Amino acid sequence: MDTNQKLILVTNDDSVNAKGIQSLVKIASTLGKVVVVAPNKPQSGMGHAITLNDPIRLNRVGMFGDVEAYASSGTPVDCVKLAIYEVLHRKPDLVLSGINHGENSSTNVLYSGTMSAAIEGAMEGLPSIGFSLSTYSDEADFMQYEEFISKLISSALENEFPAHTCLNVNIPNLPAKEIKGIQICAQAHAFWADRFDKREDQFGRPYYWLTGDFGEVNPREDSDLHALNEGYISVVPTQFDLTNYRVLDHLKSWNL
Repeated sequence: MDTNQKLILVTNDDSVNAKGIQSLVKIASTLGKVVVVAPNKPQSGMGHAITLNDPIRLNRVGMFGDVEAYASSGTPVDCVKLAIYEVLHRKPDLVLSGINHGENSSTNVLYSGTMSAAIEGAMEGLPSIGFSLSTYSDEADFMQYEEFISKLISSALENEFPAHTCLNVNIPNLPAKEIKGIQICAQAHAFWADRFDKREDQFGRPYYWLTGDFGEVNPREDSDLHALNEGYISVVPTQFDLTNYRVLDHLKSWNL
């Protein structure tokens, strides 16, 4: 290994077998030394969960050719932790998560296993990026966005990356030639209006599928949803500090 070559950890939440991570590994491999540690099964919607009640398995896999790769029984966050402390035995220069099959804009970041892996990287003090594509189609062509993804990865490696921050990158479901560019955005204030699809099994017992509608509250032109709707790739700097600093003084006035 070239000692000047950047070490890039790649993970995801769609599993080590997903098309998105295959494409991300191919793109990242042109920019550094890639090591993959990813879940052995889909882990979408896991958020920042970690495995505490079961042992975590880790097996070497060979579906990435010459790229060193491992499949883990753990969550995306487990994968980042395992990679740093048991596989690499050092911190990588960059953590990449994705490319997710489905959008992770706005408050979806709180549920996303893809983004939680990137946030875990940020918590470890590492430059980290989560990539998502706004489609669930089995025919999704991730590689057509190589130029944009490569530009973002290169920029993260070459520039001073903001501390305690990761980038939430969402790509609109458009042909690459129709994408207008990349926009730095704020997270939209959008939420799910949850519904449950209630059904019965063959024994008459009820079970539920979570569904709902996603909508923006107080739309703003600098939001990630607005950028995506206008045909831009959105990039939101995301932090793990959830303190609402605007209300600190107000709460102190309660004289608790």
